[in-house]
Amino acid sequence: MTAFDLPQEAFEIVIIKTTGDDRSMIANDIPLKEIGNKGLFTKEIEEALLAGGIDIAVHSMKDMPTVQPEGLMLDCYLPREDTRDAFICSHADTIHDLPQSAVVGTSSLRRRAQLLNRRPDLEVVEFRGNLQTRLKKLEDGVAFATFLACAGLKRMKIPGVPMTPIDTDDMLPALAQGAIGIERRVGDALTERLLAPLHHHDTGLRLAAERSFLKTLDGSCETPIAGLAELDGDQLRLRGEILKTDGSLSYAGEISGSIKDGAALGESLAKELLAKAGPDFFDHL
Repeated sequence: MTAFDLPQEAFEIVIIKTTGDDRSMIANDIPLKEIGNKGLFTKEIEEALLAGGIDIAVHSMKDMPTVQPEGLMLDCYLPREDTRDAFICSHADTIHDLPQSAVVGTSSLRRRAQLLNRRPDLEVVEFRGNLQTRLKKLEDGVAFATFLACAGLKRMKIPGVPMTPIDTDDMLPALAQGAIGIERRVGDALTERLLAPLHHHDTGLRLAAERSFLKTLDGSCETPIAGLAELDGDQLRLRGEILKTDGSLSYAGEISGSIKDGAALGESLAKELLAKAGPDFFDHL
């Protein structure tokens, strides 16, 4: 906020625990789909924002539902970090190097589906917790390997993690992975003015396409969906994938067009994949 000459003391950080952060559920590896679906990591934060307890809400955009509660809006995104997934394993560099029938831990339905689609011989177990917890589980032999987002690993700056970035041609990430969004109240002109200099235009263009793709598919934590938008000059390329939860079936595609048409491109690609998969694809996951 240097553009407004505001000191650090002018801001207060309020830490809010969400349903998705419940430590008892994490400790017992309770799958996210059993806790709920949309808003697991946002509901309590948005309630505080609507109540006036906080003025802005900072979110990992891959956790954000595609529709905001009435009275809230997203129009500020920070520069996007590495979008790739990281393969965490001390004994193999890629999923293709894993031994036959190896146990892999992940709480992500998307990663589970993609992994089983590429390596149906593997056993996938529920795996929740922070980085230290997951690394300890690997040390204890609960699983042979796991995954995390490269962006999260870079932000935590923990040295010595046995990680290999996964090329997006091999595994598309979650929609909006690596992006941070700042949510505010509709009509809050002062906050809008304060946030405007922080907004990263290119990230906003990419997320417009990705979130439109997700919204058209009506995606949630219970649906394995992957996708990534990339910019090349005035052109936007969007790749997407939808899968059965057991990895037995997947449909992928891509679309390109003007960066101005990102939302329309996302909607078009989603409809294309749904046409290939059939209207009941997500009803029988």
